[in-house]
Amino acid sequence: MISLQQVQLQRGAKILLDHADLEAYPGQHIGLIGANGSGKSSLFKLLLGELQPDAGNYQVPKQWHIAHMAQELLSRKRRAIDYVLDGDTHLRELQQQIDELSQDDKGCGATLAKLYTEMEHLDGYAAESRAQQLLNGLGFKPDDDQKNVADFSGGWRIRLNLARALMCPSDCLLLDEPTNHLDLDATLWLEQWLLRYPGTLLIISHDRDFLDNVVKRIISFENGKLISYSGNYSGYELQRAERLAQQQQAYDKQQVRIAEIDSFVRRFKAKATKAKQAQSRVKELERMEKIAPAHVDSPFTFKLEVAEKISDPLLGLSQLSIGYNKTIIIDHVNISIHPSTRLGLLGPNGAGKSSLVKTIAGSLQALAGDRTCGEHLKIGYFAQHQLEALDLEASAALHIQRLSPKASEQEVRNFLGGFDFQGDRAFESIRHFSGGEKARLALAIIAWQKPNLLLLDEPTNHLDLEMRHALTLALQMFEGAVILVSHDRHLLRNSVDQFLLIANGRVEEFDGDLPAYQRWLNEQKTRSNQDDDDQDNPDNNAASKKEQRQQAADLRKKLQPLKNNLKKCERQLDKKQTLLISIEEQLGNADIYNDENKDQLKKLLSEQGQVKIQVETFEEAWFIASEELETLTAQID
Repeated sequence: MISLQQVQLQRGAKILLDHADLEAYPGQHIGLIGANGSGKSSLFKLLLGELQPDAGNYQVPKQWHIAHMAQELLSRKRRAIDYVLDGDTHLRELQQQIDELSQDDKGCGATLAKLYTEMEHLDGYAAESRAQQLLNGLGFKPDDDQKNVADFSGGWRIRLNLARALMCPSDCLLLDEPTNHLDLDATLWLEQWLLRYPGTLLIISHDRDFLDNVVKRIISFENGKLISYSGNYSGYELQRAERLAQQQQAYDKQQVRIAEIDSFVRRFKAKATKAKQAQSRVKELERMEKIAPAHVDSPFTFKLEVAEKISDPLLGLSQLSIGYNKTIIIDHVNISIHPSTRLGLLGPNGAGKSSLVKTIAGSLQALAGDRTCGEHLKIGYFAQHQLEALDLEASAALHIQRLSPKASEQEVRNFLGGFDFQGDRAFESIRHFSGGEKARLALAIIAWQKPNLLLLDEPTNHLDLEMRHALTLALQMFEGAVILVSHDRHLLRNSVDQFLLIANGRVEEFDGDLPAYQRWLNEQKTRSNQDDDDQDNPDNNAASKKEQRQQAADLRKKLQPLKNNLKKCERQLDKKQTLLISIEEQLGNADIYNDENKDQLKKLLSEQGQVKIQVETFEEAWFIASEELETLTAQID
């Protein structure tokens, strides 16, 4: 196990850990939380041997292989697929030995046979397929694996680092903010991957839903100590609330927040346009009475004020075609945005969510159709490129003063204090600000301008948990319209009351919640896997589709289509399993390991790895189809 005993860790004059203790047992999934700069990343460096404690002792099992998500790219001249495969160093060493011996004219058949056996034991011939699955799950397009690493933007390079870390066989996995540059689809995929990870997982994350679903223990960095809480992040909130419940300051702050939400519910519960929002506030109120004290020491106390004048509708899109260079990404877009609009945008990576937001903002010209703005429309638009557009030589205060030259210094100080730019910090150059501080400043600039339509494209990247909590509360109280793209499900669930699905070139209302969207994603993947198999079997594909069309008219609402789908999965699975048996029988022949058959051996082992992956894919499809059939059967009974 990992053990820290009375560890003291200091960076410069700041003490990060002060006689801290920690024990992490094999197989535990642990979330690390704490304010930015509290020492979470430094703890990772300690475990990796890159730092040494100033006092105390720490132990990591010598035989453990630790994988971690690098923050810098190790090589930019590699193909993406090779860069990811390099994460499995043992595999690369083995491949190099095989290549060297294969080019040697001397007799080395026995050694090669042993290496081939070890390669098979490592499932090495399926390594490239596993790497491609990782890239696909993290949102890369099919041809991206052949691109040079240097061709990708910064956010996608971070995804490559994540894929490389997941590719590495490990006893312990260290992940530092892995969801920061992911969209919702990739976040959901990563969540499922980590749930299957058998080793010890230490993960730094500010995504509460992600922590809730992945970890079973929380380690909180509090005043130089490592405080352990059992359960997930929601469990941490409740446990910490119990510790602070007796503090008068916690009680006072809680009552203020409850009064704000209660007032909103009273004002809008009877209005049809606000009914869903009011109901969500009721649920938030019920939950808040228990957890508010857990956030009593939050440094953020800001509100999002709305413009004095508001048009209704604020903006309308009619028959819009959205795209680039005459290539349409989304067509026939019709949206009317009112002051009460609260939209969350869902859809696969690359479907056009950000393009739609840019078009609404007016920064991307539509290819066709009409964009009609209300007389008093005032947009506040947050996008990742805005962090890059900040003036690094200016202070946070100067950014605000440039917008309102007549604002007093004290007024600017008070406003920025709510975003935790306290005292002289508000007047320092932002050049050395962290990503989280720059994101907070970008949000502060938007808030200062008092918009009546907020367009937020992944606003929580780099924000810590307390800032995300404050942003959620501020959005709940905001009286203008909100359109939100985010992988933070807690923010989505508590800030919007309607979802739009952007997929297959269309924008449609999604009549469901976030779990329903996850089920939709799974269905799309299953259908895609089935389509890929049908392409390999065009005769079977045509017959199956004809049969399904004939049955659909009369049996759409009955069991038969599901039964047919299940049988189809079984046929596909049987076919691949039969092929796998045939390959393994050939590998069971001793002659295949002779020197003259080494090319055939290599081919068979490669085919074996590929078919194993296909078998796993069809087994998953069969399992999903079985569950659907059982669920419907139970409902009919």
